[in-house]
Amino acid sequence: MSVETIVSESKSKMDKAVGVFQHELRGFRTGRASTALVDGIAVDYFGTPTPLKQLASIATPQADLIVIKPFDGGALQGIEKALKSSDLNLTPMIDGKFIRLNVPSLSEERRTQLVQQVKKSGEHAKVSIRNIRRDSIKHLEKEEKDKWITEDDVTLGKKKIEDATKSFVETADELVKHKSDEILLE
Repeated sequence: MSVETIVSESKSKMDKAVGVFQHELRGFRTGRASTALVDGIAVDYFGTPTPLKQLASIATPQADLIVIKPFDGGALQGIEKALKSSDLNLTPMIDGKFIRLNVPSLSEERRTQLVQQVKKSGEHAKVSIRNIRRDSIKHLEKEEKDKWITEDDVTLGKKKIEDATKSFVETADELVKHKSDEILLE
């Protein structure tokens, strides 16, 4: 396998790791209602864990309210149960065919806890990026050992992988800072 292919694959994997991290960040509460808060919740629907967004339409008509309208009225109780058992700390209220979630303002203590969770999640993303770097460098060294590429190619490939790693780690740090600021300033 060529150096460019290995470098390209590692960049692609690092990009996916950052994408997963960005998706995780959407689920952190900032004091403002967002459909992303409940997107990832799994609801037991006829014995199958099903993502909430596949069972209901989710809207935020106000800055402090999430309204969930199930496509099937029979899923209402299951959705309520899943919301109660989630770690959102929001109490669902059934209002006819809808479920309403009031999103209260965050206390200073809760904001600090959320920032710590964001930082922890960011560290996990950076560890993933570094693991990809390690695996890619091992792959380069294996290719050199098998006489497919030269020592100069390995050195060049390592430099490119290090540069990509640095760039993606900086991106993860920027995402952490942006989300932390968003949580603290809301």
